[in-house]
Amino acid sequence: MRLSIVVPVCNEQDNILPLLEEIDAALRDRHEFEVICVDDGSTDRTRERLAEGMARHSRLRVLAHAKHCGQSAALLTGFRAARGEWIVTLDGDGQNDPADIARLLAAREGAGRADLRLICGMRVLRRDSWLKRFASRVANGVRATILGDATPDTGCGLKLILRSAALDLPAFEHMHRFLPALVQRNGGATLSVEVGHRPRRGGGSHYGVLDRLWFGIVDLLGMLWLKRRALRPEATELRRR
Repeated sequence: MRLSIVVPVCNEQDNILPLLEEIDAALRDRHEFEVICVDDGSTDRTRERLAEGMARHSRLRVLAHAKHCGQSAALLTGFRAARGEWIVTLDGDGQNDPADIARLLAAREGAGRADLRLICGMRVLRRDSWLKRFASRVANGVRATILGDATPDTGCGLKLILRSAALDLPAFEHMHRFLPALVQRNGGATLSVEVGHRPRRGGGSHYGVLDRLWFGIVDLLGMLWLKRRALRPEATELRRR
């Protein structure tokens, strides 16, 4: 198994089955892959839809949280269960286009960097409200200035990450918003690639502008603390004479 697709979902009963079909269409006959959906305590019929998906797609695995734990926790659950060397993440609302996975894979192949650990999607045409786009632009600017991660869009759910790098990430709430800075903190290189963005098919966003702003300020302070205290010791083993 070379590629794992990790999709965190919460109350996406209208979106998950079409998304699974798109993932399969984008990757079958091109890559060896598995799909891992992590149901983060859905209260609608998402779990039933995922059961239907398992009957249709032999590559699909479903993990379910007993209660809602948040997107970062769902991603970490998927990372730990993944069998692929590389992991693709995308949101369960259908706004990320699975056809863009090919762009991330091509960027990885073309980069020619042994230290490349993370390729981030960068949404060039956001299909969100003007307020959400404005808040995201401000948040990305502040984050990039403070953390220096040189990533224009950390909010895009479409990413490609080396599994070993994903398993080295610290586990904390809202961790997923700082993946580039965390990977760089551990010595890995990152890259951004332009991808598309689509309107939601159904349901509603799980995040508001104000809660993003408040948690973003608190989390930035925590990330700054982590970055300044990063330890990356290099050791060599002595040979016997």
